[in-house]
Amino acid sequence: MRYFLLIPALLLLASCQKEEAVVEAESANETVVLLHGLARSASSMDEMEQALAEAGYATCNIAYPSTHHSIAELAEAHVLPAMQACGQADTVHVVTHSMGGIVVRYLRAQGHLDAVGRVVMLSPPNQGSELVDAMGDLWLFGAVNGPAGFELGTDDASVPVQLGPVDFELGVITGDRSLNPLYSHMIEGPDDGKVSVERAQVEGMRDFLVLPASHTFIMNKEETMRQSLYFLAHGHFDQAE
Repeated sequence: MRYFLLIPALLLLASCQKEEAVVEAESANETVVLLHGLARSASSMDEMEQALAEAGYATCNIAYPSTHHSIAELAEAHVLPAMQACGQADTVHVVTHSMGGIVVRYLRAQGHLDAVGRVVMLSPPNQGSELVDAMGDLWLFGAVNGPAGFELGTDDASVPVQLGPVDFELGVITGDRSLNPLYSHMIEGPDDGKVSVERAQVEGMRDFLVLPASHTFIMNKEETMRQSLYFLAHGHFDQAE
């Protein structure tokens, strides 16, 4: 009988905790910008956006033509104006997937994101990807990925390699499950099918987490969303899990 009495109490507690999270986010006037990855769309971040909204954050899920321009042009001519159009907020956090993280690093390096809050990058090629080294000369690679794809290699000409350490509150989540054994054969060490665990990291990051996820679907995993919310609230991941 006591177990039946506990259930309503637990449900009420969960409801109160959720409501408290909403009040905290709204009172701090916090907005989260979402940036998708290369050859993806804003809809790929829909589930993450919903999780952020349910936690009380205002959201701005930006679409940009990732396969049509260089990283510099994508950042300055497309992403930056879209971020500025999102409205005013006391704090602007960012959650990115794949190349979206490199766009944020580029904007920060150019002095455009001085007031950025906390940033969570999902499977970012922070030190480039060996796939670009191996397949960058192929016509099909360029046709699929566009100019920005060529800039994500691991050599000295790589945009992410040139950007250097980060100087903002950054948490990186990457995966170690691959959907493409052929791609993984080209990558040194554990990887998510596109980026190695090692190359997802960047000097200056505050925290790092590896989940059993693939590059393509890491943003849709419940644990990814939970950990992203945790970092935005606390500045580190829930590593106890």
